[in-house]
Amino acid sequence: MKAVRNLSIKGSFQIPDDLNAELVLDSKSMLGEGSLWHPKEKKLYWIDIEGKTLHIYDPATGKDKELTVGSRIGTVVPVKTGGALIALQNGIHKIDIRTGKLSFINAPFTDTGLRFNDGKCDPSGRFWVGTLAVDSRRKGAVLYRIDKDKSVHVVLEGVTISNGIVWTADKKTMYYIDTSTGTVQGFNYDDKTGAISNRRVVVQIPGGYGSPDGMTIDAEGNLWVALWGAGCVGKFNPISGKMILKVKVPAPNVSSCAFGGENLETLYITTARVGVNADMLKEFPLSGGMFAVKPGVRGVPANFYKGKL
Repeated sequence: MKAVRNLSIKGSFQIPDDLNAELVLDSKSMLGEGSLWHPKEKKLYWIDIEGKTLHIYDPATGKDKELTVGSRIGTVVPVKTGGALIALQNGIHKIDIRTGKLSFINAPFTDTGLRFNDGKCDPSGRFWVGTLAVDSRRKGAVLYRIDKDKSVHVVLEGVTISNGIVWTADKKTMYYIDTSTGTVQGFNYDDKTGAISNRRVVVQIPGGYGSPDGMTIDAEGNLWVALWGAGCVGKFNPISGKMILKVKVPAPNVSSCAFGGENLETLYITTARVGVNADMLKEFPLSGGMFAVKPGVRGVPANFYKGKL
């Protein structure tokens, strides 16, 4: 996990430093996603959407626990009272991480052409989770907010592929990715109500750098975006909109990232085999694996869902 001084040039776009991520777990996941460090358990939660599996990785032992959930799983978040919330194909469930037992919470939609995708909890403990269309229709998905009383609210409509979402330390800004836009969007965020406003583009992904997928934020307020199709994670300054560092990953389809480990100093990165043909797999045999790098900056602890279940 050493820094490599390597000037990367894409046309006139320059990135002063590259880092190389190293393999942590050769999981061969079909669609690894949703990475999140559990700050109390000191373990990495992540999912294989197409493998219909919740993974819990313990870096202290190197063991990866697998819980089969029976349908596509879009994301996972910790619950303050214990366990976790998971978004399955079209419903939210609580899962007992010891036994894998599921407890149904709600199902906001019935359209079988949609499924849940990425999501996280905001600073006040609400659960935000979006959808995408498995039939590839455009602007048919939404972003939901599930409050602490379990009420469900449609926050954004006309979404195509709902993905990464994070909040700033001052609780005043939310950053969000609808992959199809090729951007990271910013919103004014009201922590008391969960309302968002003043939608704008804060990052335009540079040409040649794939599509934005999962996202995390570091302690300095910079955004780390998994770049699907580009084999890397980009570090972006949301004020300037510029990419300021690139983490190279030996797998083309990079899907999510999360800071974890001791003092939140390790960036864990998930990848996928979906979309990787036989020739590409020969070139990138570690596709679907979990990778990590120490980029010299710390992350922030994940938020818990604080509702009563």
